[in-house]
Amino acid sequence: MDLLEKFISELLQINPNINVELIEKAYKKAKEYHEGQLRESGEPYLVHPVEVAKILAELGMDESTLVAGLLHDTVEDTYYSQEDLFNDFGEEVALLVDGVTKLKSLVYESKEERQAENLRKMFLAMSKDIRVLIIKLADRLHNLRTINYMSEEQIKDKCRETLEIYAPLASRLGIFTLKFELEDIALKHLDPRAYYDLVKQVKSKKQQREDYINKVIAEIKESIDELKIESEITGRSKHFYSIYRKMKYQNRQLDEIFDLTAIRIIVENIKDCYAVLGIVHTMWKPIPGRFKDYIAMPKPNRYQSLHTTVIGDNGDPFEIQIRTHEMHKIAEYGIAAHWKYKEGVSEDKDEGKLAWLRQTLEWQKDLNDPKEFMETLKVDLFSNQVFVFTPKGDVIELPAGSTPLDFAFKIHSAIGANCVGAKVNGKMVPIDHTLKNGNIVEIVTSSHSKGPSIDWLKIAQTSNARNKIKQWLKKENRSDTTEKGKEMLEKYVRRKGYDSQQLLKNQYLNRCAKNFNLSSTDDLYTAIGSGGLFLSKVISMLLRYYHDDKQAELIRKEKSEKAEDAKKKTKHNEHTGVTVKGIDNLLIRFSKCCNPVPGDRIIGFITKGRGISVHRKDCVNILSMPEEEKQRFIEVEWDKQKENMSYDSDIHIIAEDRKGLFSDLSRVCEDMDVHIAGVNAKSAKDGIINITMTLSISNTSQIEKILRALRSVQGVADVYRSIT
Repeated sequence: MDLLEKFISELLQINPNINVELIEKAYKKAKEYHEGQLRESGEPYLVHPVEVAKILAELGMDESTLVAGLLHDTVEDTYYSQEDLFNDFGEEVALLVDGVTKLKSLVYESKEERQAENLRKMFLAMSKDIRVLIIKLADRLHNLRTINYMSEEQIKDKCRETLEIYAPLASRLGIFTLKFELEDIALKHLDPRAYYDLVKQVKSKKQQREDYINKVIAEIKESIDELKIESEITGRSKHFYSIYRKMKYQNRQLDEIFDLTAIRIIVENIKDCYAVLGIVHTMWKPIPGRFKDYIAMPKPNRYQSLHTTVIGDNGDPFEIQIRTHEMHKIAEYGIAAHWKYKEGVSEDKDEGKLAWLRQTLEWQKDLNDPKEFMETLKVDLFSNQVFVFTPKGDVIELPAGSTPLDFAFKIHSAIGANCVGAKVNGKMVPIDHTLKNGNIVEIVTSSHSKGPSIDWLKIAQTSNARNKIKQWLKKENRSDTTEKGKEMLEKYVRRKGYDSQQLLKNQYLNRCAKNFNLSSTDDLYTAIGSGGLFLSKVISMLLRYYHDDKQAELIRKEKSEKAEDAKKKTKHNEHTGVTVKGIDNLLIRFSKCCNPVPGDRIIGFITKGRGISVHRKDCVNILSMPEEEKQRFIEVEWDKQKENMSYDSDIHIIAEDRKGLFSDLSRVCEDMDVHIAGVNAKSAKDGIINITMTLSISNTSQIEKILRALRSVQGVADVYRSIT
């Protein structure tokens, strides 16, 4: 059975009514344009979009989304154009793919700026069609499932981004099947010792817990059946990352986590939910303060369920969750459970549930600094939430830690600007008071208010409030703040001992203003004077422009000097096994950060006085290099006449620390005729050992064979090629 036949068969098992002809057309188009492309694992690139489409199908997504999943990388990574996509599959699919496609055509100053702008575009596309995000989440999940083939630094970057951005987005949409897997894979790579230790602890008492839970399920089932209530009762294990967070941030031991294993009871209707709750509370004593009614007050992601923690017969607490079948679908698949594009679903059923997305689009327009954008995104969008009430009883959702000032600006800009105080539960409080769940908040305003001050920027916790404050300050104090900002900048430069004539050139100031999305130098001064832009950020940017000019001058000088040394370097290059295309008289050396070997895709980098440094093209130092440095790249290739040469390559191994481990690892290398050039190992108290082996390797094929062989050694948890 070939890949297409297997793929269609799996889709039909999920949805027998799927349009097979349309899916096959998209599959063949993806295969045509990805032909010859390989993933880092060496498998055909086509496998990735197929797996993404399968994840989308499992979520119950519609055919247009599956087609977009199959084609989501074609426009970015092949010659297939957006126009071709539109002509072949229509506007709907074209818009979905465009929303997922990265901003590859623009040039960015930094990695943070690139990430921020990609997220801005994704949010804009999401506001038009939330399926863009669901495709992106499926794409990220499959990439994480196969992340072992990336460099260690790339793995950590992707996993950190997953925990900070994509897992919280999955949570916002209520798609917990994706959220839990994303978090567990990320934890496994970011803190492998803690992950494997947790796996070991959970596994040690698994049978004991399962026996006890099965006994409890049987008792609950018997009591519910007596009332003739139809029910499904199962045990649910908490995923590892959730346990890890509670142990780390709440300083708790594994035995102190009540909901490590929960019992889930699914019934027909809401009335039965509360009836079953009453039965449970007559069978076991509930723990005060541990009952949560998410049916009466659903979470922002539409999650509904009754949660209660009771004391079992053996004295140990356990959690019980009670919900309807409909609530269970939403708990597992979130917004995908009632997709508005599915037949029979109301067009605007979920519009009110995405208010957070529209709010995000509003405040992000005013953020010019990529780092500030990323930080406020994490705080406003993904932090824990508090729910407070207006005096009329309307519920207002704010990030945890918010103040009455944030509440005021959330209600209306004018209320925030004229705020002079606040009442919480009928009592006067300062405007920096921290709000808590259930507070009734009333804002006291005055027409004689002087308006926001710079000090308010320190009190406001939400970016919405801070941006409104900055806008007000800019509008009311434009002329004064412009002169003030100019004076502040010049004074700061003199105090630091910099040459103001060199550093404050118009060309640098204009570039700096443009970087912060400001239209002129005066706007830059105004932003500084109003407190909306820190001097340290401006100076850092100006210094970078100044040093870039100096560096460009040095590069020109170095190129001249290298031409004089060309003859001396020719002899050295006879032993590297690499040639520079079109040039045969440059000094060539291999970089120690990624240790390329024949078979790797390589690139040369012109260094300062040390010739050409050869890197892997996927080397983190190459990928994260500033755009202005990329002018020093030069094409290089492996010398086919010197295929028998060997090269050092670092292999990283995570394993259980046991007697005989090194002997077994050495035996594998010896059997494969691979020389061990060096070994570095570090043990941990939790029984895990990290080993770096430097091996003499001839090519990437040999590396793949040795990796597979080392993974088969008893106690080895993970093996991958290191570049650091």
